Formats: sequence, structure tokens, C-alpha cells
Amino acid sequence: MTGQGKVWLITGASSGFGRAIAEAAVAAGDTVIGTARRTEALAGLVAAYPDRVEAISLDITDGEQVEAVAVDILARYGRVDVLVNSAGRTQIGAFEETTDRELRDLFELHVFGPARLTRALLPQMRERGSGSIVNISSYGGQLSFAGFSAYSATKAALEQLSEGLADEVAPFGIKVLIVEPGAFRTNLFGKGAAHLSDEHPAYAETVGATRKLVRDSDGTQPGDPEKAAAAIRLALDAEDTPLRLALGGDAVDLLVGHLDSVRAELATWEAVSRGTGFDA
Repeated sequence: MTGQGKVWLITGASSGFGRAIAEAAVAAGDTVIGTARRTEALAGLVAAYPDRVEAISLDITDGEQVEAVAVDILARYGRVDVLVNSAGRTQIGAFEETTDRELRDLFELHVFGPARLTRALLPQMRERGSGSIVNISSYGGQLSFAGFSAYSATKAALEQLSEGLADEVAPFGIKVLIVEPGAFRTNLFGKGAAHLSDEHPAYAETVGATRKLVRDSDGTQPGDPEKAAAAIRLALDAEDTPLRLALGGDAVDLLVGHLDSVRAELATWEAVSRGTGFDA
């Protein structure tokens, strides 16, 4: 590879946000290492930019493979300037419908995999005194509703790991950006990409409505992945990069409503909350 510019390592680069971010990085003259379970989807991008794009097969849930890929990339490239943890999928199901296996698999994909890869790359960023880590979350990382309990749980875990990490690595010149998209026109709701738990009739109205929303909205989501990629680059290039970046008007509206609700509930119960200490 003879490319110039920053070196980006992007998981889930074959589609969705990962693909849009990869294309934006290449357009800016940077070098991209894109990982995916099946790299065939990246063949066109590699063929168009053979000196600046490399596709690597990676199952982010395979810890040994994650470690080996990180070691190989650092040996050949010397550094990773921007890590983007984008690999993921949708999980729809009521809490009661979701099995232990489904929950564990989702945490492996959304939490443990990104954590392993981040830990593997942190030493070189810390020693170099620069670097950026972008974790693709969701507005569901701060709130949830029927059918998304498992999905939101993994994104909330990823966000809290990221928030603590940001505080730890800021002195070393490393940025951490949590991205919270709303509904974007990716394949996240597409056939084969969205995993649905076995249905229980008791949740036909609540979770059933969520399942219908996912099926009906595929391909009509308002968010543009290319504009999302541009917004992420803008945030990373800013002198004061935000910890969280909401993307899409729907995400902003839902997050504002959620924060207002939390504040109102705190105010309603403030006297009770404050009254739990020992008497003077």
C-alpha cells in the first residue's frame, strides 16, 4: 500500500455507515483498511483505489482473529489514525422473547468485539500521542422502547465504555466520538440483517408494532449515510470534538424528549431522592 493521508480501520465497511465512511475517507485522500465478514462487497472499492484501500476478512466476535488482525495491520502500516467500530446488526424482540444466546451474541458483536479491537490499538495511539476512536451507537444507546431492549442494552454498554475511555485517553491526545444515528437508509432493517426473536402472542401489540415498523420502513428511512459520514468527519476535525454526535432530526427529537423526561422525573422525585441520607 502506497497511500497517503490518515490510516482508517473501519469494521463493517462493506455496507451502511462503514461503507459511507470508507468512501468519504478515500475521497479525502486517506488510506482505508475495511473489514467485513465477506469482503466481496468491497471488491469494487479496492479495484478503484488499489493503493489506498485494503479489504480484510474479520469476524469481530472472534477474539483471536481480532488480535491477529490488529497485530498484522500495525506491523504493515505502523499506525491506525482513526478506528471506526461500525460492525453491527439489528435485534428485535421483547425482553421475554430474547434468549440468553441472542443476548450474548449481540453483546459479543456490539460490545466485546469493539472493546478487544480498541484495546489492541490503544497502545500505539497512546504512545504516538494522537488518534481517534469512533463508536457507532444509536439514539437507542440513551433510550429504549418495546422490541429494542436487547439492542439498546448493547449500545448503552458501548456508550458508557466510550465515555469512560474518553476521560482516560484525553491526556494522550486521543479523541473518542460516540455516534448516535436515527433512521438512516442502510441495510440495518433489511432482510437477513435484522434478527427477530421468536414471537410470543402476549407482545403482539407492543413489539408487533415495532416489528412492523422495521419491515415497513426498510428502504425509506430519511437519513442519508453519505451526509452522516461527512458529519462524522466534521466532528473529528473540529478543535472541540463532541463526545456524542446525534445524526438525523429524529434522533435529535427523541433524545431531547428523553432528556426532558429524565429531568422531569428527577424533579418530581427529588425530595424523596435527597431524603435517603442519614439524619444530621
